[in-house]
Amino acid sequence: MQQAQVEAFFDDNTNTFSYLVIDPETLACAIIDSVLDYDAASATTSTQHADQIIGYVQKHQLTVHWILETHVHADHLTAAQYLKSRLGGKIAMSDQISQVQRTFSKIYNLDIKGINADQHFDYLFSAGEHFKIGQLEAYGLATPGHTPACLSYVVGDAVFVGDTLFMHDYGTARCDFPGGSAEQLYDSVQKLYALAETTRVFLCHDYLPASRQHYVFQSSIATQKNCNIHIHTGVSKNKFIQMREQRDATLSMPKLILPAIQINMLAGTFPKPEANGERYLKLPLNYFSSVSSD
Repeated sequence: MQQAQVEAFFDDNTNTFSYLVIDPETLACAIIDSVLDYDAASATTSTQHADQIIGYVQKHQLTVHWILETHVHADHLTAAQYLKSRLGGKIAMSDQISQVQRTFSKIYNLDIKGINADQHFDYLFSAGEHFKIGQLEAYGLATPGHTPACLSYVVGDAVFVGDTLFMHDYGTARCDFPGGSAEQLYDSVQKLYALAETTRVFLCHDYLPASRQHYVFQSSIATQKNCNIHIHTGVSKNKFIQMREQRDATLSMPKLILPAIQINMLAGTFPKPEANGERYLKLPLNYFSSVSSD
């Protein structure tokens, strides 16, 4: 089985791992789950994290073919547009992004017809669709549950799972965002567990439980199947759904969800400038408090 070279870049402000997936033969690469730095207090963006990736690409003379998103992130802004402007490549994710765009267009009162007519992603993968990174064989594995548009990327002997799984000592992703489903997440994890047990699993986040001192970004299918505290072999679907829904009911909203989703569901595109030349984010006042109390 082909083995990709994988380089991880950690953003400690959002506990996010971004990846460069490199074909060592051709030096073609893909960037997965990039981060645009964002200061919520001042609504200011910067590019320190993305610039680390750019520096590595340029130093090693890599060619970016793809800028991939595993899902519409709620905890950080994507740097996809900035990276494309500097390095090229196609911004891509699951074709189920339309579900997320439709749902959140209503929440933000955005023009869904305009979004459909001017799709900001360069390419949308259907479930199971194959593609290449240089000579590396890759395909998208639909893994909804955390969001309807979650897509894990299988590249040679590696899989990039987004927020579907965390480290085995931390468990699985929440499923209480609009369109999320604990039942779907269970089924999605079973798809991942059907991969070869030696498959390397690369995680989008690590939240450093009290049981260890160091951040970790890589696991394996065998380790997850045997040791994941939420969904190891032998955990029934009903038991998992009950655990996940009870746990999700105790979680607060991610701090950056409101700015992040309206940017990320448009492939990292900022809102158009208004008459004064400034760009503005929208915040739906009291929307989620009213939803959670229903």
